[in-house]
Amino acid sequence: MHRLPACLLRVALVAAGLLLIVPTASAQTDEVPTIAEKTDGMERIDGYVPVYWDADAGTLWLEISQFDTNVLYVNSLPTGLGSNPVGLDRGQLGGQRIVRFERTGPKVLLVAPNLDYRASTDNPQEREAVRGAFAPSVLWGFEVAAEGADGHVLVEATDFVVRDAHGVVRRLKNTDQGSFSLDESRSAPYLENTKAFPKNTELEARLTFTTDGDPGEYVQRTAADPRAVTLHVRHSLVELPDTTGYTPRRFHPRSGLFYESYEDYATPVGASMTRRLVNRHRLQCAEAPGEDGRCPPKEPIVYHLDPGTPEPVRSALLDGARWWAEAFEAAGFEDAYRVEMLPDTADAMDVRYNVIQWVHRRTRGWSYGASVTDPRTGEILKGHVTLGSRRVRQDYRLAEGLLAPYQGAHADGFSSEDDPMLEMALARIRQLSAHEVGHTLGLAHNFAASVNDRASVMDYPAPLARVQGDSITLDRAYDTGVERWDKVAARYAYQQPGPNQTEAELLESIVQEAKQEGLNYITDADARPAGAAHPKSNLWDNGQNMVQALEREMNVREVALDRFGEAVVTRDEPLASMEEVLVPLYLRHRYQVEATAKLLGGEAYEYATRGDDGAQLSAVVPAERQRAALDELLSTIRPSALALPEAAREKIPPRPPGHGDNRELFDGRTDPTLDPYAPAEVAATMVLDALTQPERALRLIEQQDAGAVRLGFQDLLTRITDAVWKSNAPNDTHRAELQRTTQQVWTDVLLDRASTADTAPSVRARIEHHLRTLRAWLADHPGATSEAEAHRTALQASIARFLDRTHEATEQPASVDTPPGSPIGQAPGFHQRHVQRQAWLDQWSPARRACMRQHP
Repeated sequence: MHRLPACLLRVALVAAGLLLIVPTASAQTDEVPTIAEKTDGMERIDGYVPVYWDADAGTLWLEISQFDTNVLYVNSLPTGLGSNPVGLDRGQLGGQRIVRFERTGPKVLLVAPNLDYRASTDNPQEREAVRGAFAPSVLWGFEVAAEGADGHVLVEATDFVVRDAHGVVRRLKNTDQGSFSLDESRSAPYLENTKAFPKNTELEARLTFTTDGDPGEYVQRTAADPRAVTLHVRHSLVELPDTTGYTPRRFHPRSGLFYESYEDYATPVGASMTRRLVNRHRLQCAEAPGEDGRCPPKEPIVYHLDPGTPEPVRSALLDGARWWAEAFEAAGFEDAYRVEMLPDTADAMDVRYNVIQWVHRRTRGWSYGASVTDPRTGEILKGHVTLGSRRVRQDYRLAEGLLAPYQGAHADGFSSEDDPMLEMALARIRQLSAHEVGHTLGLAHNFAASVNDRASVMDYPAPLARVQGDSITLDRAYDTGVERWDKVAARYAYQQPGPNQTEAELLESIVQEAKQEGLNYITDADARPAGAAHPKSNLWDNGQNMVQALEREMNVREVALDRFGEAVVTRDEPLASMEEVLVPLYLRHRYQVEATAKLLGGEAYEYATRGDDGAQLSAVVPAERQRAALDELLSTIRPSALALPEAAREKIPPRPPGHGDNRELFDGRTDPTLDPYAPAEVAATMVLDALTQPERALRLIEQQDAGAVRLGFQDLLTRITDAVWKSNAPNDTHRAELQRTTQQVWTDVLLDRASTADTAPSVRARIEHHLRTLRAWLADHPGATSEAEAHRTALQASIARFLDRTHEATEQPASVDTPPGSPIGQAPGFHQRHVQRQAWLDQWSPARRACMRQHP
């Protein structure tokens, strides 16, 4: 037997080992098949990013060729939960960001570059220095499953599509609906809406979210099985437009528009690094303007209405949305804007369509105007309007309370041809359509337009009602058409410079024209907060003079309450449903109260820039106007103003079977009967809270400290106490109890303000001093009746416990909740939920635009 030498044996063994571990070319080919081989037998959906569907395995595959190219990625909800408080609405746009597919060996990474920080320079090293300084995000990693000779690769995308990309679990948790998780066994790609087109690919999944715990009340009321919530989530991959055909337009604080912003590290030292670009659609002249100064567009802006919208709402929405054609004519275009019905074959979530969707929820709520934008330039790529379908029904109910129409021949109701409530509701829905479309055209809210005689559909208009004799007329409830301010903002966004005119000169001239016309512009951040200072920036108000407007609203309310009775409901409708009509009528003045309260400690100002001639930097509301506002506000909490009509107290019975309690009713402490004092408590709290709001109180102190003869905060406290405590007690026992209700509310408000961390020390000190004075007065005035004595003794003890800090373990009585109000729809705690909702949506993209969003 022959043996190999040891050295040769070692070489042979190494060579054999290498043969085992180094694959042959044939083995490598088998390991990474071609795309054609891998997809044999699959269904191909050709388009921007081709899609393959393996029906046997139930998997989705993507053929990727767009390496190192910017792609827009958007997720959305084609179907909804149907709950306004939760906010997972049908058609809701979610995250949108620019992404890039990057090949790294056997992986393809989906990378989101950080576009919040850029360098606008021709120096590539300078741009790279900024890119390297701020972290991008890798959103997903795919494994390469096949490869083509042309460099295309095939990746499985099933897990990418079948996931909670919209943040549904987080949203359900944040709205106290329970601890849900995605159940993969009940989730799958949804092939019916998985499509591909030349410039976009649409991927959709049906996802089921389950919980073993107790679902929240909103899910219980809307989902077929509250422990298994099924929603559809859409992923859109979109080719970005060529930026060479679009010129970004600089933002001006008084333009009235939304904007994109980013930090530019290539700006000169000493210049602002923040760049702001207006959000607007791409609209360009196809030829030189004619003699009338207008030009036809290369491509018109076309909006499409949801075909699921019923008549007569459908026609009203089309009418309102079409108002914007006039604004584009003012901007120098002809036939540049159209509104049509969405074709039956079209998909509302397809980014190629600007859409107005009619969205159903279980309860009424906000409508929204959102957009998909190109964050590089600010260009709007898709406008998407969400209109809540129950809003029109609430407007109808408002009109029922004002008109009490169901009498005589109309006891059973009206035909659609002669229905005055429907006429008002449709007038409002036209306004709403124009308003939300305006957002998707780039326009922000203008809450100061009402003082310019309803100068903008981008304000929140209140229905104007007027007293005629002993009845109410709604003949001028809402205006029609876009207004002066809307044309100014549209011109800033879309008008093209004229001959021998630069764009900067054009934009400056538009801003100055608006100023010379006296058009006011104040938006969300200076209007929505309870402590907002600007006296002209209000929601749901009417008129230039807030005091006179409140007086008018109280007159309308008084006449309508005097006429309140069975005629507010149709024959055979339960009398208990009169309460649903009573609530918005009784609280009709709530928004004008907020507007009038802003006169107290109010300061008018503009969004001024240096060099503005005659700019109003700050103008304190004159003392006489502040005092007039206070007097009118205090008149709204007199017992005579707080009393329910006798018909309400006597004819509204407890809820019958099948008509249980709901959020549109007054809270109370006398269930099952209507509590006649709870509405007064709500109305009084509304006024007294507004008057003592912490920021407003501190401004009153500051204004008085400035040396002018102005209404000070201590003066305010004294005048309120004199009106609440020191006016004569009514002889009527019911109204005497209403007076005591207001006294209780005022005491509670003082105690609350004095113990709240948001209250400034100087304000708290003055309130505590006032409470000591009030306690002494109560000790000297125990009351003329046993009811008054019991009442005053109890309140005196409450004040003493607070001032003496005895901290007795006594449980304070709960206050009653305020029924829903704005947007003509919200429940207690709405504002907090709304802020959370916006934060949840905005975390995906700073470019998202929605009605109600507050802008810095």
